[in-house]
Amino acid sequence: MARQQLQVLNTLDVAKTQLYHFTAIIIAGMGFFTDAYDLFSISLVTKLLGRIYYHVDGAKKPGTLPPEVAAAVNGVAFCGTLSGQLFFGWLGDKMGRKRVYGVTLILMVICSIASGLSFGSEPKGVMTTLCFFRFWLGFGIGGDYPLSATIMSEYANKKTRGAFIAAVFAMQGFGILAGGIVALIVSSAFDHAYKAPPYSMDPVGSTVRQADYVWRIILIVGALPALLTYYWRMRMPETARYTALVANNAKKAAADMSKVLHVEIQAEEDKVEKLVEAPTHSFGLFSRQFARRHGLHLLGTTTTWFLLDIAFYSQNLFQKDIFSEIGWIPEAKSMNAIHEVYRIAKAQTLIALCSTVPGYWFTVFLIDIIGRFAIQLMGFFFMTVFMFALAIPYNHWKNHNHIGFVMMYSLTFFFANFGPNATTFIVPAEIFPARLRSTCHGISAASGKAGAIVGAFGFLYASQSTDKTKVEAGYPPGIGIQNALYVLGVINFLGMLFTFLVPEPKGRSLEELSGENEGEEGEADPNTKTVPV
Repeated sequence: MARQQLQVLNTLDVAKTQLYHFTAIIIAGMGFFTDAYDLFSISLVTKLLGRIYYHVDGAKKPGTLPPEVAAAVNGVAFCGTLSGQLFFGWLGDKMGRKRVYGVTLILMVICSIASGLSFGSEPKGVMTTLCFFRFWLGFGIGGDYPLSATIMSEYANKKTRGAFIAAVFAMQGFGILAGGIVALIVSSAFDHAYKAPPYSMDPVGSTVRQADYVWRIILIVGALPALLTYYWRMRMPETARYTALVANNAKKAAADMSKVLHVEIQAEEDKVEKLVEAPTHSFGLFSRQFARRHGLHLLGTTTTWFLLDIAFYSQNLFQKDIFSEIGWIPEAKSMNAIHEVYRIAKAQTLIALCSTVPGYWFTVFLIDIIGRFAIQLMGFFFMTVFMFALAIPYNHWKNHNHIGFVMMYSLTFFFANFGPNATTFIVPAEIFPARLRSTCHGISAASGKAGAIVGAFGFLYASQSTDKTKVEAGYPPGIGIQNALYVLGVINFLGMLFTFLVPEPKGRSLEELSGENEGEEGEADPNTKTVPV
């Protein structure tokens, strides 16, 4: 027999959409705005860093970051993010979501500013300090993933929970867009203020001394949105599900939610005591019970997020290289250093505006109508289709139809965001027990960042030309852009297959999904099977 739901949790489940829902979305979402801005803005300035710090006199092409430096600058934040997801995910279940929520934000603010203030003028000093602070920036960003997702899922009602969590994650799209817009404004202002010839005319003069301020300003601006929301984040009460089901404090849970929802809620202390003493509430992460109940679910959330992020971050971080390859961005030697930042930012902003941001909001509006499973499966399917559609006639796109290539490439972003990039974030916050929810989300997210590291480091080398004469300085020949697109197509197809391990949480309470309402051990809800119906 299933137990009757606690009144405080049932009140949250059936609550009408009201102001506190939107407040929570904005407070949690601004963290994700900052996350995306900080993680993706580095791709806007890596070519500028190469010109400033790795210029070679007499070279035919502008300076570029050496392979090991480029890999570190692009990938070190992901290593920090992976660590932060595991650590703060675990800490969120041990100490409470709210108690560690502010720590992640402060870390992000401090390290965003410190990244832009990286010390010295010599390449080694600047790159070392930049990588150091970007690791800890990533550590703070990593904590925001499990905490924001868990907080929003535990605050939301069951009817629109998917849309609320998706709306938090959709702020990532605005963060990517804002990074491009800030880069456009800063680079345009500096380009007009400090005129410089293209590299082909004057290799040294094409990179003005003031260009060093451009990348620093772009990185520092990322601290502002997080700083503005710190006060409101600290005023949020702890979630009722943590307070009641993990901290076992029914009275505080009822009091907190009575203030938020403006209704009278009974504490039900006796019911909470019986609930937390039940066998279904006692098993740990490494127990047989967890493996039996949620093992396939965790395998599904980790593998799909891992496979998605290989493709997603490869596309995001190296779209500038792809656009240069097909001629959408002019050759580097035909531009000065600051104008190159402008052209890269313009291309990435157009992609974000036309495909990335709309994809997120399609998910927000449709996820509670068609469900997580359908959106994820559809997203992986179309990402696979469009990757192969780009790869098979690649030479046609490259030589004859740049606009067609960009449109097809944009559609892969649209279906990533109206697809698995959103759902892999949402589902782990819904299907695991409250006492393990943040931890399991952190594990799933860390698996995703492992995929991002594979994508960032792997694509950096793999996308190099097979022709030794066209390879960037310091790199060995790779498999080329065309073959790299084939690989990404196969990865997306595997993601589609592993989606069948993930259950459909649409329209059901968190306790129903996790089994915390079950009366006896082993009475699993038949609706939690992995392949949705």
